[in-house]
Amino acid sequence: MDASPKMAKEAADAGELSHADIMLIVVGVCVAMFLGALDQTIIAAALPTIARELGEFRNISWVAAIYLLTATAVTPLYGKFSDMHGRRIALMLGISVFMVGSIGCAMAPNMLFLIGARAVQGLGGGGLISLAQTIIADIIAPKERGRYQIYFASVFLLASLLGPTLGGVLTEYLHWTLIFWTNLPLGATAWLMTRSALRRLPRNDRPHRLDVLGSVLMVGATVTLMLALHFAGNDHGWLSAPVAGLLTLSMVLWLAFSWRIATAAEPLIPLEVLANRVVSTGTASACFSMGTYIALSIYMPIYFQNARAMSTADSGLALIPLMVGVVIGATIAGQSMGRITHYKRVPVIGLMVAMIATVVIAFFDAQMPIAVFEMVLGCISIGLGTVLPTTTVAIQNAVKAHQLGTATGTMNFFRQLGSAILVAVFGVILLGGAHKAGSLASPASVNPTAFFYMFMAAGCGFLIAFIFIVLMKEQPLRSSARHAAEAVTVD
Repeated sequence: MDASPKMAKEAADAGELSHADIMLIVVGVCVAMFLGALDQTIIAAALPTIARELGEFRNISWVAAIYLLTATAVTPLYGKFSDMHGRRIALMLGISVFMVGSIGCAMAPNMLFLIGARAVQGLGGGGLISLAQTIIADIIAPKERGRYQIYFASVFLLASLLGPTLGGVLTEYLHWTLIFWTNLPLGATAWLMTRSALRRLPRNDRPHRLDVLGSVLMVGATVTLMLALHFAGNDHGWLSAPVAGLLTLSMVLWLAFSWRIATAAEPLIPLEVLANRVVSTGTASACFSMGTYIALSIYMPIYFQNARAMSTADSGLALIPLMVGVVIGATIAGQSMGRITHYKRVPVIGLMVAMIATVVIAFFDAQMPIAVFEMVLGCISIGLGTVLPTTTVAIQNAVKAHQLGTATGTMNFFRQLGSAILVAVFGVILLGGAHKAGSLASPASVNPTAFFYMFMAAGCGFLIAFIFIVLMKEQPLRSSARHAAEAVTVD
């Protein structure tokens, strides 16, 4: 592809980068994106088998939730660290820690060890996609970013197609540990590409302090909340002393976290960024849409293996419409943002479609042939996929250049926090619906009526996301990467 005048202008605005330099950086970032995206898709179909083999089906939600939680805690830290020391070093660090965690997951002898290794993996994974998004914001103007959407869409499309299929096949015909060993060659490639491709990345370094105490308080508050949900759903009543104590402790820690972000010199979540109306409403919409999507992707294999009597490999294949549809929706929204003035209309329509399709599945899934069910599932994922690029670009467009890393990290912080909490909530709804107490040994032990409530909960998640996207202020997209966000609006 030849460099156009617009590309030349982009290069000038992005620190005299040529089109070839930009493409080299984009390719390097895509490799890191693929590593993070594949991990989100490859494990879903394997989770019921992993839990069954390790004898801990009732703790299946923790394998996914603990990764999301630790990734949430460090995502803002990666953003600030990259603002201080550069995106390249931060991304290389994230890839390295992610690979260490992957080795631990592959060697896990029991569920507790696997959960711990997933926590380490999350410490690295928390920086992969968030930093990649920030790097793209550094070099490509918001109005022109849709032109590069095909590259990012291809990454997520490949991960969406390959992940569920590969995870199901490896688990059923070989062994589930291979889904983690696969991360090593991919991680090594991503690390080498990052090391070489990002050397010419422009810098907007600012001195920052890392709010480790804020991260600890947030993790403590979320873990105690998730433990309360877990125990209330399985072992204790909602009014029992252990559950009430955990809920009280969680509330105290959340209050301490709120105090911390209000008083710290550089809190984990900056109030200046949160006060921006675009950031607050866009982040809330992304939080509920992504959280609902992740929860569905984690628990849909249980639905397929229980309600549809599918094998592990077949349940992985059945997940493809849910995964691929998000990429299609994101591509539609990304391509339209630079071409239409009222770009917010696309996700508004998309979330309406997702809500309607989810309610249809909740009430009529038993009457649907699998082909029709998959089509409706695809409509859900296409609809919610439109939210992700719209909120990301709108938020990055609304903050100052030196706040890109922090703002992107803040958005991903709440997206992943919402995902961790909603995975736990969906777990209470689904795994709490066993045929009888103590019978959570396999997907077959889940009461089929619990799936109705799971789909209705997903509809509620999309409804909340819809409300916030409607409330999000629609600012004109700027056409310069350097001056993309010099004006900050605080409404």
